[in-house]
Amino acid sequence: MVSQCSPEPSWDYSGRMSERLSVGLLFGGESPEHEVSIVTARAIAEHLDRTRFEVRPMGIARNGVWVVTGDPFARLASGELPQRGEVPFLPLEKGAETSPLPDLFFNALHGAGGEDGQINGYLELLHRPYTGGGLLAMAAGMDKWITKRLWESEGLPVVPYVGLTEEHWKRERLICLAECGKLGLPLFVKPANLGSSIGVEKVKQTGDLAAALDRAFTFDRRVLVEQGLEVREIEVAVLGGDEPLVSVPGEVIVADEFYTFEDKYIHGKSRTEIPARISGELADLFRRLAARAFAATDGYGMARVDFFLERQSGRVFLNELNFIPGFTSISMYPKMMAASGVPYAELLTRLIDLALARHAQTAAKQKGFQSGSTWFQNP
Repeated sequence: MVSQCSPEPSWDYSGRMSERLSVGLLFGGESPEHEVSIVTARAIAEHLDRTRFEVRPMGIARNGVWVVTGDPFARLASGELPQRGEVPFLPLEKGAETSPLPDLFFNALHGAGGEDGQINGYLELLHRPYTGGGLLAMAAGMDKWITKRLWESEGLPVVPYVGLTEEHWKRERLICLAECGKLGLPLFVKPANLGSSIGVEKVKQTGDLAAALDRAFTFDRRVLVEQGLEVREIEVAVLGGDEPLVSVPGEVIVADEFYTFEDKYIHGKSRTEIPARISGELADLFRRLAARAFAATDGYGMARVDFFLERQSGRVFLNELNFIPGFTSISMYPKMMAASGVPYAELLTRLIDLALARHAQTAAKQKGFQSGSTWFQNP
């Protein structure tokens, strides 16, 4: 079931009605999307409801060390690489090893380490709520190849593609090139586990494909090669759990041949339209497919689901799913939610409420098991 404006339930952590929740805002990270994450986290910190939440910025420097003292935003923006503390099992900077845990973590880490489930596993060990999907959803959603296979298993439409591993590419380059060649030209080459269009190339000539693959494999050991189509780029925002709120569709009017990193974050030549200029029937189709795509990965919290609408045929294809989309107040995900009745500050609060609800649900499950026998005690 898809709802367009139904609110999520509100939760209070540990029954504390009068105290503010401390929110550890995680950003930065070791991925190529480090800079994007800083911008996202600044916007979140600015708009979180200070009557309910105490914001604790927790930057992760490019060397993986957690920065929690001083001004983490300024320290990461300056490129500082702090010394790791002396406790082997903690990633905290030296001198901050006894920092108190926040009540909840807000995950604003784009890319590997934050968007692929890695941080989720660590936060699970800390027994703290965190925003976004669970480990399975995040890991599956980050890997574009796995996402497509899950969608295919649900009968959802995806662009024709070939998935390659680095091992296969090094061992059988000619076979890999032949497999990709069956898709025709042009082709899009994408590292499977990156976002923000980093490492993505459009290949127009057969002779350029090998070099494009070599470059993609410098980012990831898994690479996706997709058939290039003449399309419109339609996006839909999803918020919630089993019965998510699904936004009106928006469209990215791409200025270049595709939506590049430089265009997204530096030059800004492309523009967006919300809602997209499509029929009501087509908008409903996008919303239904977005909900199904979200559920197919066991999605929770939020996601931006990206589609291709082929210009000539009108066919609809799922492109990819992003569990931590660009999240400044002018990014597509918050703008689509705002157009659907959920302004930015309220959106942040709902994400925290969802995190608390999922944490409470998980905490209520039976964790242990005792057989009643002593069979395991003897060596």
